[in-house]
Amino acid sequence: MEFGRVNDSLDNIDFRLPPDTDSTIQLLKANKTEGELRVYIGAPKWGEKTWKGIIYPQKTPDNQLLGHYSQQFNTVEFGPTFYNIYTADEIKRWTTQVADSPAFKFCPKFPQIITHMRRLANAEQQTVQFYQSLSGFGDHLGPLILQLGDNFPPKSFPQLKAYLESLDPAIKVSVEVRHKQWFAEAEHREQFFHLLSKLNIGTVISDTSGRRDAVHMELTTTDAVIRFVGNNLAESDYKRMDDWVERIKHWAELGLKTVWFFMHQNNERYVPQACVYFINQLNAKLSTRIIAPEIIGD
Repeated sequence: MEFGRVNDSLDNIDFRLPPDTDSTIQLLKANKTEGELRVYIGAPKWGEKTWKGIIYPQKTPDNQLLGHYSQQFNTVEFGPTFYNIYTADEIKRWTTQVADSPAFKFCPKFPQIITHMRRLANAEQQTVQFYQSLSGFGDHLGPLILQLGDNFPPKSFPQLKAYLESLDPAIKVSVEVRHKQWFAEAEHREQFFHLLSKLNIGTVISDTSGRRDAVHMELTTTDAVIRFVGNNLAESDYKRMDDWVERIKHWAELGLKTVWFFMHQNNERYVPQACVYFINQLNAKLSTRIIAPEIIGD
């Protein structure tokens, strides 16, 4: 993921997670119920060729990678929908490949024609087509990810509000904003997160080296969607993952119900190893029973 990527030394970056906001604490406490935390951990894609020989058998055909992926992870950021709007039947081409993993979830991204080209305005037809296609995921549908570019500023709040209010509330959505003013100015920040909370729409927390402001720690639902971008298993990656384990543990104690954690690395070759470490730490600290990817070689 290029967002927030740095090419200089990591030594001067403060990777500490900010404290929880009052609204996050209040939300979780108000919705605390009994039950185990549901944890979904995955990658931004399944077709990474460098994983052959690491978690995929070396000679796995490309058209069989998704099936192997779904045996190692229980979710994926589904990027194809960002570039194209498919029919439900076309979506089923992917879901049939994970038939042996009934708990597996796809988290589709909103199409860029809606978010980046039309910028949420005059996108009714495309939104209808996109939502119609979602039936193709069946029980494999996770939350949708609505990602706005860093050129979508707070002055566009009216069209963001109108668009989010038009969405089907029965389908979970989490929103990621990247323009710095959303975080830099208290008025914009409060307005944005209040809207999501009112509509029961989630946030996306992006933990990346060069944009520490996007680690906003604002939860507006009892689902946490986290996009973590490591630096090829640098020493700081392990401390950052440890910190996330502690924060997720704290959130679970307060009332968090589900966490969606998507592991990115500047070089995606290192994603499986990072996931193994993270999952083992979660299992040790939270007594979860998440199955980690099996590393068959390196």
